[in-house]
Amino acid sequence: MNMVLFVMSLLFYFWGEKAYALVILFCILSNYFTALGMDRFPNQRNLILFVGVLLNLSLLAYFKYYNFFINEILFEWGLCPRLSEQEMVHLPLGISFFTFQGLTYVVDVYRRETKSSQNLMHVGLYILYFPQLIAGPIVRYADVDAQIEQREINAEGIRLGVRRFIIGLAKKIILANSLGRISDEIFALGITDMHASLIWFGAIAFAYQIYYDFSGYSDMAIGMARIMGFHFHENFNFPFFSTSFSELWRRWHISLTDFFRNYVYIPIRGNQKGVFRTYLHLFFVFALTGFWHWGFMELFVVGDFYRNFSHA
Repeated sequence: MNMVLFVMSLLFYFWGEKAYALVILFCILSNYFTALGMDRFPNQRNLILFVGVLLNLSLLAYFKYYNFFINEILFEWGLCPRLSEQEMVHLPLGISFFTFQGLTYVVDVYRRETKSSQNLMHVGLYILYFPQLIAGPIVRYADVDAQIEQREINAEGIRLGVRRFIIGLAKKIILANSLGRISDEIFALGITDMHASLIWFGAIAFAYQIYYDFSGYSDMAIGMARIMGFHFHENFNFPFFSTSFSELWRRWHISLTDFFRNYVYIPIRGNQKGVFRTYLHLFFVFALTGFWHWGFMELFVVGDFYRNFSHA
């Protein structure tokens, strides 16, 4: 079953990205050998981890921010000409998610929170697994290691998975798309034609569009994984029921929040060096999170993926 899922996930990505599937294969190989290297050469764990993290971040930085660096910084400073459409670097779909999964794997192995896998296909399936490859949620290897090795596919799991997938699909198709049309029409109006109440209505419609769009994709990923016997953690927990901004932060895109807390905020000792440093660290994490979201909104996550399919 794992071999079938791996091959199908690879074909799924290749269908949409063609040659750029080599990028995710490189990500799989680099993280697999980084984890093995830390176990085989324990005295060089720090150096090997540094190289592994650098490879992941280099992939992300090049493909996601190269165009921005040239066109919005160097060009504006008059240091180079603007990139033409043909010269711009293509953004491989899901690169933010599969590089983050690679990072969690090698860092958790370094921390000895999980063991490195001797099976390349298991690491490949973890990074490449198609339901959450494009839009998350971000999954830690420690949470699915045992499930990759042994899991049960049964009628009850399939029923629950199909139900969850349908809910997610309805969120996307019925709610998110409808709200998107409303907000697009409102914001297409001239400012002189818009009353303050209409602006607020458009902003609220857009906020709910983003929520139903993203949480819908997460529901579909969780549902499809459940059909295959995997249990993924929730990624949204009714964020608009929050009574404070900090509660909203904990309820919205939970897997990403956990990532930045466990792999950025805690390692820099977020709240352990006084009030000023705490707020400085919080600002840094928020800025880094915003910068991660930037990048043409990952080509609005999946929209370009299906457009690629239509031209395949």
